[in-house]
Amino acid sequence: MSTDLKAAYRTIMDDHFPPQLEISFVDTSGRQTLIYEKVSWPIDGVIKGLRYGENPGQEAALYRLVNGNLRLGEVECIRPGRYLASNAELLQFGKHPGKTNITDVDNALNILRYLMEQPCAAIMKHNNPSGVAKGRTLAEAYAKANLADRVAAFGGAIVLNREVDLETARLIAEQYAEVVAAPEFAEGVMGIFEGKKNLRVMKIGNMSHLADYAPTRVVDFKSLMDGGLIAQWSFVPEARTRAGLLPARVTHEGREYRVNRQPTDAEYDDLLFGWMVEAGVSSNSVLFVKDGVTVGIGTGEQDRVGVAEIARDKAYRKLADRICWETHHTPYNDLKDSDARQEIDREVAARKGGLIGSRMVSDAFFPFRDGIDVGLREGVSAVIQPGGSLRDFEVIEACNEAKAAMVFTGQRSFKH
Repeated sequence: MSTDLKAAYRTIMDDHFPPQLEISFVDTSGRQTLIYEKVSWPIDGVIKGLRYGENPGQEAALYRLVNGNLRLGEVECIRPGRYLASNAELLQFGKHPGKTNITDVDNALNILRYLMEQPCAAIMKHNNPSGVAKGRTLAEAYAKANLADRVAAFGGAIVLNREVDLETARLIAEQYAEVVAAPEFAEGVMGIFEGKKNLRVMKIGNMSHLADYAPTRVVDFKSLMDGGLIAQWSFVPEARTRAGLLPARVTHEGREYRVNRQPTDAEYDDLLFGWMVEAGVSSNSVLFVKDGVTVGIGTGEQDRVGVAEIARDKAYRKLADRICWETHHTPYNDLKDSDARQEIDREVAARKGGLIGSRMVSDAFFPFRDGIDVGLREGVSAVIQPGGSLRDFEVIEACNEAKAAMVFTGQRSFKH
């Protein structure tokens, strides 16, 4: 093994994957075959595929769907040729992309396809969002997403659903990022990005039509360690508008329980925004959102109360860092002035980590009220969750005690 550990990250793996891949689904009525073509880019005069897989030393290849179709029951696979991340144009490559860069961009697109009504930014880290935000302008959306978790955003993949203008480019250039992807880049923007030598800049032209992808499905393959595969249709949230949400009510032992208060217009906006973001977050997860930006994101935990506590604790830490950065232009963890730290801590405590008036999003039902109580104690005003627990009546009672609104989606949003 090489003693130069850094060299592993500079090594480009040989790519022995074949140029074409076919997957056939066969039954008594015939054969349906999906045909894929390997993706590569001309980089410094050499045709190259993915840099490496999830880790240095893992060969990987990226394929795009070029032919074939699949229909099973009433569900039809996305048509060939409707490319997004699998056909990104590299405008600047520095280090050309590896598997994690592509999947981070792809999962951001998975979120943004439901949020195309206004400028929106998603910053991804390890295939989860560190911050997602809407704004009146793209620069505002990016700034909010970045400050939602400035520490985690370092070295992330920034995906934007509008043409990158000069103001947004200058903000991006203030911090290190691995990837910037957008549908277009205004004149002068690439000149700013040229100063970031390792930044990968990807143009994804079809992103301007991303809303058309909202209802589409693909075959999602999961590989098992013994070489087996699980094939499933990809997840699409059914409740994407207010009309698709269900009132939070349930009958338990002959008694009807219902939430006393319905969400306000502003709460509905945040609840739907958070539910769309949830589609790109690894389960088991809980999110807090407020005014079109994520406040705290808890991902990949084994229990619901635990992940709610993680999201809450992250909201406190991220608000402390944001206040410190805006006031002292120093990360909170590096602030030496104890008086200044105490002042920030007092403000964060008074604001309850920015959670007062926020909205709570859960990708699955609450099996006990202790999970939702984590948010309600911090001042959450509205909750969105699938519903369906045996103790939904307890969760409804918890909301009524806190005078919080709640709606059900009727659909779980797990992502493994």
